[in-house]
Amino acid sequence: MLQGKKVAFYTLGCKLNFSETSTIGRSFKEMGFETVKHSEKADIYVINTCSVTDQADKKCRQAIKKVIKTNANAFIAVIGCYAQLKPEEILSIPGVDLVLGANEKFNIHKYIDHLEKKGTGELHPCEVGSVKDFHTSYSMGDRTRCFLKIQDGCNYYCTYCTIPYARGNSRNNSINETVEQARKVAEQGAKEIILTGVNIGDFGRSTKETFLDLIKELEKVEGICRFRISSIEPNLLSNEIIEFVAKSDKFVNHFHIPLQAGSNKVLKLMKRRYDRELFAQRIEKIKSLLPDAFIGVDVIAGSRGENEQDFDEAHRFINELPISQLHVFPYSERQGTKALEIKESVPVPERKRRAKMLQNLSEKKLRAFYEENIGKEEEVLFEGYNDKGKMYGFTKNYIKVEIPYKQNYSNELAFVKLHEINSNGNVTGLLVDENQFQFKPILE
Repeated sequence: MLQGKKVAFYTLGCKLNFSETSTIGRSFKEMGFETVKHSEKADIYVINTCSVTDQADKKCRQAIKKVIKTNANAFIAVIGCYAQLKPEEILSIPGVDLVLGANEKFNIHKYIDHLEKKGTGELHPCEVGSVKDFHTSYSMGDRTRCFLKIQDGCNYYCTYCTIPYARGNSRNNSINETVEQARKVAEQGAKEIILTGVNIGDFGRSTKETFLDLIKELEKVEGICRFRISSIEPNLLSNEIIEFVAKSDKFVNHFHIPLQAGSNKVLKLMKRRYDRELFAQRIEKIKSLLPDAFIGVDVIAGSRGENEQDFDEAHRFINELPISQLHVFPYSERQGTKALEIKESVPVPERKRRAKMLQNLSEKKLRAFYEENIGKEEEVLFEGYNDKGKMYGFTKNYIKVEIPYKQNYSNELAFVKLHEINSNGNVTGLLVDENQFQFKPILE
């Protein structure tokens, strides 16, 4: 009997993984499981893995060993990208009972029966080309924001990336089905939805629709105050999308756009579908219509073929862009990728040096962005958790605001004056008294 058993989830990687774990978690609840933290003893641990870098693989192996140490008698199931790409490697870890490929992770209930450890694990892989179904997912929990999966898979096959081999080709539900999921999220009390996926700008490929058409329909969903667009490829972020967001009442002035390299030579080696001139045009378009927009950018440091001159050129290019923050990844060799055919390899210490330089640039840009906004009145959606007497929320343009904890502000929108940047790098907020049109500190 599974009724009353305890399940714990350990999720690594992207927001897409978190949305899928949340959906799988709801299916366990329907089966009568009690959910506990992964640091607690459970009858079954479900580990949702990432494999975007070799460091991600290492973290996955560490997570598996950690939960086994917590309860050696527990049933251990491993799903996610690492499970799809290297299932035998995972199965060789003592204590792992079940490894599921991309096609089977949403059918985990079929394989757990009585949670008996049999000494040898079961492997249920799949050919990634056979993955055709789209499984809708969304995250709901303590946070007021919901990650809604609108798309899965990727057809781009960039030379450094394994994601198409882990998740298959691009696919999605119809606009009508996606909007219905957003309505369900609204009914559960969430006020903000982040649209997530592997390549969300490619939405509609499998249903002959477009991402622009989708966001126009999502705008009409009642109960949701905000929509955020997560990472979107610059070649798919059309001027029409930017113009729609600029006029929208619900889509916020926040963009996350992967650059990956600031050198056209390296972009070509990566087989990216744009050049840096197009990228700069997208940034210019956003800032012309939404001067207060937060723009996050992904970049890889030290990829194969990137010499010192290429990196210096990229650093200058990125420094000149009016962006808000960088998400920096040192290049990591991934088995089976075309990048391994590029002969010129950057030594690991040099990759780390370049990554550090970009991280320093990111810190400078983020602080400058925050300083530009100090003194402004912004609407903040506060999250519900109490962090040592503090609570946090985000403005529309993704500034993290800190105030003393007040329970009645959980999942509420409030206008604040952005006061100052504190030692934690957050912005402290002063509540706007809308009746008096004055500012006052939020006190306990």
